[in-house]
Amino acid sequence: MASIVIEGHLRKVLPTKSHRATVIFSHGLGQYNATWAHLVLVAFAPHFPHVLWILPQSAHRPVAMSPGQTRPAWFNMWRLPPQPHEFDEIGISESIQFIESIIIAQVASGIDSRRIVLAGFSQGAALSLMVGLTSLYELGGIISMSGWIPNRMREQMIHANVQLPILWCHGTRDSEIPESYGMEACSFMRNTLRISDKMLSYRRYEGLGHTINDPELDGIISWLADVLS
Repeated sequence: MASIVIEGHLRKVLPTKSHRATVIFSHGLGQYNATWAHLVLVAFAPHFPHVLWILPQSAHRPVAMSPGQTRPAWFNMWRLPPQPHEFDEIGISESIQFIESIIIAQVASGIDSRRIVLAGFSQGAALSLMVGLTSLYELGGIISMSGWIPNRMREQMIHANVQLPILWCHGTRDSEIPESYGMEACSFMRNTLRISDKMLSYRRYEGLGHTINDPELDGIISWLADVLS
C-alpha cells in the first residue's frame, strides 16, 4: 500500500513502483491537504502505482468573506460565487509561483513535464487552471473539480497549449461555484483558446453540490489512466 510523507508544506502520497508521473493536487478554500491526501491514498493511489501525488498546503491568510479570520486559502475571496471584478493579484501570483516551483522541482528530478498533471478542487481547481494555462512547460493535463477561471487571468492564457488535456467535473446543484461558471469557462477555452472537444472533456454530475461523489472519482480515474497511458 502507498504511504504518506510530510515535507514542509507538502504531503506526498508515494508511488509503490518506480516513479514515472506526478499529480499535483491543490485543495479548496478553508481546507487542508491532509484530508485530500487520505482520499488520494484510498481512492486513487491503488490505480496508479507509478504516480507520485503531491498535495501542497496553502498559507493561512485573511479572507474577506470571513471577516476577522485567517483561513487556508490560495488567494483572497470576497464572496461565493466569486464575482468577475474580484481579483487578489498578490495572493494569486504567490500561489502560482508556489505550484510552478513544484513543477520545476519535478522536472529537475527527471520527470518529463508531459507526465505532470495539475488537479484541484474549487479554489484549488482555479489555481491549477491558472498555472496550467499559463505555464511555459508542456504539461500532461489539468483536472478541475468544481472550478472556475478568474476573468483577469484570461489575457495571460492566449498562448495556452491547445494540445493540453483538460477534464472539467462539475455538479449541477453546486451553489458555491455554480455549474454555469464551469460551462462559461469551457466556452472560453473552446472559443478563445481554441482547445478542441477532443482535448477538453466536460462532465456534469446530476444533483451534486459543491463536493465530490463516487461517479466523479471513477471518471477521474478513467481519464487519468488514458492521459498517463
